[in-house]
Amino acid sequence: APLKDLPAPLKTLVERRWNAIDEAVAERGVDLALDASLSAQLVEVLAVSDFVGETFERYPELLAELAASGGLERDDARDDYAAALQRALAEVADRDDLMARLRAFRRREMVRIAWRDLAGCAELADTLADLSTLADVCVDAALNQLREWLRAEWGEPVDAAGQSQGLVVIGMGKLGAGELNFSSDIDLIFAFGEEGETTGGRRQTSNGQYFIRLAQQLIDVLDRPTTEGRVFRVDARLRPFGDGGQLALSFDAMEAYYQVHGREWERYALIKARVIAGDREAGARLMQQLKPFVFRRYLDFGAFESLRDMKALISRQVKRKGLQGNVKLGPGGIREVEFIGQAFQLIRGGREPELQAREILTVLARLTELDYLPQFVC
Repeated sequence: APLKDLPAPLKTLVERRWNAIDEAVAERGVDLALDASLSAQLVEVLAVSDFVGETFERYPELLAELAASGGLERDDARDDYAAALQRALAEVADRDDLMARLRAFRRREMVRIAWRDLAGCAELADTLADLSTLADVCVDAALNQLREWLRAEWGEPVDAAGQSQGLVVIGMGKLGAGELNFSSDIDLIFAFGEEGETTGGRRQTSNGQYFIRLAQQLIDVLDRPTTEGRVFRVDARLRPFGDGGQLALSFDAMEAYYQVHGREWERYALIKARVIAGDREAGARLMQQLKPFVFRRYLDFGAFESLRDMKALISRQVKRKGLQGNVKLGPGGIREVEFIGQAFQLIRGGREPELQAREILTVLARLTELDYLPQFVC
């Protein structure tokens, strides 16, 4: 392996990891063939990633499969995610089997994405898009399978006209913006079209209870720790009324909540909201219903006081927890950069639709184009 350019401590570390992988390959009888390019990349990756090294030690066949399939070299793999996961979940037996297959798929793709990022084969935007798409398809595939099983017992939830309804899964924060990173939780909100009852199953229940049950099962499948880890940590606390609120709400109930109880921080959070799974057509309608709450039709200078309060709260938390040097939460960190962009969005987004973007780099670029921020900011 090409180790000569590494500093001595890293060289020792990589040699140890490389030898451990070699031992695992021999023990499992894995047929591993790495060309010079992949060998050089493996050195780079092992030097900086415990996750990749430990994964290959435990699953040497994964390294062999990725090398043989060309998955480490392709830059268009995210286009194949949904189809690949559908194949991986073919003839899934039960919920435990579903959890195991999802974790195996997530492990493969996380390693592939990390490799390409650390070996310099992918741009930052590609890495964030890959991670976000991976989360989207895992949530959607798990939801579809769970709904199929739930339908057998409880039937189909329908609206007043007898039309079938589906759960809408809204991604918030970094997932909603398509900017998920390796350590991110996924923030989810669940909604459905309208109240009613299920029909055609062995038992009957209200639409609300049906979708709450479905959302609970989805969170459990994704978030429950097993010997293979999690698929993703799930946080559903951004929903109306937080932990005290119903896990899934009808569109009318959700709209009424934001009209009566909605606060500025919830407007701030909804800027990045995106339908990531479930009934996307219904989800698009819900997003239109909520848009007037997020983006006011006038220049919303009234938001200044709330934004000042939010910023003061963030600053107090950073000081209290000693996070001044934290790259995400400290002064000049990721959260502060996002706050600057989203403050402009809340104030001016209703009048200037070009500011209604989710991605922070896009927002900052548009703010410089509109002369709201100096060019050097971007």
